[in-house]
Parts: sequence; C-alpha cells; structure tokens
Amino acid sequence: MQWHCIDAVILQCMVDDVKADLRAARVADTEEKILRAATRLFLEHGYAGTTLTAVAAQARVGARTVYVRFGTKAALLKRVVDVAMVGDTAPVAVSGRPWFVLAAGAPTLDERIAAMARGGREMMDRAGGLFAVTLEAAPAEPLLAEAAQAGREATRDNLRHFWTRAAGDGLLPDGHDIDWLTETSAILVHNETYLLGTRMHGWSPERYERWLITGLTRLAAAPA
Repeated sequence: MQWHCIDAVILQCMVDDVKADLRAARVADTEEKILRAATRLFLEHGYAGTTLTAVAAQARVGARTVYVRFGTKAALLKRVVDVAMVGDTAPVAVSGRPWFVLAAGAPTLDERIAAMARGGREMMDRAGGLFAVTLEAAPAEPLLAEAAQAGREATRDNLRHFWTRAAGDGLLPDGHDIDWLTETSAILVHNETYLLGTRMHGWSPERYERWLITGLTRLAAAPA
C-alpha cells in the first residue's frame, strides 16, 4: 500500500508539471499574439491612435486579457519595445546577447566595432519605428520617459564596458580616455541618432551601419 501511495504522488506531480508547462505555453502564446498585434497598431496608428481594446481585437483575445496582462497602454508599448530590441521574449539583456559578447571579445578592434555596428543596426531595424512612437508619447507618459532614459543609460554602460574591454586587451592607442570615448560614442549609438539619420537624411539601415563603423573607428584612433 505504501508503494502504491508513493507511485500515486509521483504520478500526480508529473501531471501537475505537464499542466504547468501547458499553462506557461498558453500564456506565452497569448503574449506573443498581443505583442504582434500591438506592434502593428502602434506602427500604423501611433500611440494616441492605438487602444488596448483595438489591440485585443487585432490579437483575437479578450480585452480583459490585455488589461490584466499589461494594465496600461504605456506598459504595453514598453514591453513591445523591450521585445523588439532583443528580438525575443527571453529575459537576457543586450549585454548578454551573442552579438554584444562578440563585440566585446573579438580578436581585433575592427571586428569588435563591426559587430557593435551590425548589432546596433539590426536592433534598430526591429525597434526603430517603435522608438519613434515611444519618444512621441514620452512627454505625457512618465513610464515611457523613464524607460527611454534607462535605455540611454544602459547604452552608455554597455559602451563603457566595450571600450574598457578594448583598452584592457591592448586594442586602443596610448592616452585613450574611456570617459570621453563612452560619452562621445553614446551620441553616435543612441536611438535618436539612428532616427535622425534614417528619417531626416534618408539613410538606409546599411548606410547607418557603415557610418557607425566609420565613426567608432575614428573615435578609437582620435586623441581625447
């Protein structure tokens, strides 16, 4: 009898695990539908022209599901941007992504700069339009304003890590100034600069990438 009880407990635990996995899969599928619908609507209609009810309808889920999951339109847009930046819903920061790891550890400075520029361009390919929506909405939405500023600070921190690693690996000329390199290159890499180049100057993403490679290479060689 004791063994039968133990077997029953083990079986119940296995059933519970399967149920939990199925629930998690349903939750992930629902979130993906909502984010895909929200992305389309934000890009087509802007922040003011998009409602949570419209997102629910586009995603073919109940409006309550969207409200319960995200609470506010600003929170939904923030999540949309966060996912677009890295390309998936995995909780891995930019600094942990393969392209950034390569950018921080490739054998030569040219390879590191090329990886940094390519990764930045691909990120903006995915998220550039959404960044523009966020910047337009930020003055009236503190959550988005805070997220935008946090993104700028994260970019600066990542660049400081990039240049510090390059210096530590002997890839920068003597007399380099990490603070100057970090602050100056951050201006080149910021989302606003990409939007300025592509929207006001008509650059293609590929031209932006080439420009970024040239800019970062010249900065690395220039005296502060």
